Amino acid sequence: MDNLQMLKRWRLILGEESQKTLEGLGGLPLSEENLLMDSALSQIYGSSGSGSDGAGKAGGRGRSIPHLTKWLGDLRSLFSPMEIKVIQKDAIEKKGLKQLLLEPEMLNDLVPDVSTASLLIMLKDQIPEKSKDNARQYIAKIVEDINRRLADDLRRSVTAALNKREHSPIPSAAALDYKLTIRRNLKNYDPERKVLLPERFYFYERASKSASRTVILDIDQSGSMGESAIYSSVMGCILASIRAVKTHIVAFDTTVHDLTDLCADPVELLYGIQLGGGTDINNSVAYCEELITEPEKTTMFIVTDLYEGGNRAQLIHRLSDLKSAGVNVIILLAISDSGKPCFDSGLAEKASELEIPCFACPPEKLPDLLDAALKRRDLRVFEKTAYDNKR
Repeated sequence: MDNLQMLKRWRLILGEESQKTLEGLGGLPLSEENLLMDSALSQIYGSSGSGSDGAGKAGGRGRSIPHLTKWLGDLRSLFSPMEIKVIQKDAIEKKGLKQLLLEPEMLNDLVPDVSTASLLIMLKDQIPEKSKDNARQYIAKIVEDINRRLADDLRRSVTAALNKREHSPIPSAAALDYKLTIRRNLKNYDPERKVLLPERFYFYERASKSASRTVILDIDQSGSMGESAIYSSVMGCILASIRAVKTHIVAFDTTVHDLTDLCADPVELLYGIQLGGGTDINNSVAYCEELITEPEKTTMFIVTDLYEGGNRAQLIHRLSDLKSAGVNVIILLAISDSGKPCFDSGLAEKASELEIPCFACPPEKLPDLLDAALKRRDLRVFEKTAYDNKR
């Protein structure tokens, strides 16, 4: 090891406080990867990450541990699996998480928070047996909260999007499309009697009896995508309950996990997510290709920050083929309340060149997004505005 490499290593060991001293020993240029590594380590070992600033407090009624999931997620691209285990163990000890994981009653006092839930999912294998039921109950609170806010609007958006595309000649009062019937018969309005005399009635196709569209959720389960994975999974369970849509839920890191069979229980589905590990988007998209039987009736959401560890060129080729075949491909960089996301802008630009919408989405915009996606509307306006209120 030469002198410069040794200085860099000592700089990472000693932290930012040693920067000036080590610079005096011969210069110390840190690469972008070194800086990311330094940031990740400082959150656990640095003075600012020791927990004295309150970032690691487990009690209280506010948001808990808001950024730790991202820190732990960043480790996957910087350290070996053995090193990650050591750092995770130290994070539990130094960030106030030991009490959270070992004392079941601590979870009962926490306000439901997506960041904390994603952290529990990430560390679920380290949760002791006595705390597992409390952890599941805490995650169930998150699921109930998301369902309360989104379920009705999501179902309404999907039903409206499908029904407006398909009308039936079979009359049924329950399926009458009032708006279309009135609009098409305005010419028959009698102003004297103030009544509308329709020549023809229009009825919705009863699409809810069988799946007429396919939605695939392809979810990046790397640690930095914790919030997005939770929102995506809950959205997938809601979609799976709508008979008009055939829903597939796939999660990936360097391997692919089909979680569709777990849709009946959102908590079980979330426990099937393995937050952490690497990222091979290309491998996952290849798997999803096999699920597509009617490309023009398929909408595929890829929820990822696009930090691809697999074959980037082949990924772009696959996305191009899907687009050419008629699949409605949409890349969601994040589904999150936490502000502007971090993502691979280079790969996002290449996807956009294929006319694949590529943007982040706050959870409350998901019903609007589904409505627009299933109607195959141009999402450029949505792409421009969907995250404005979070910037």
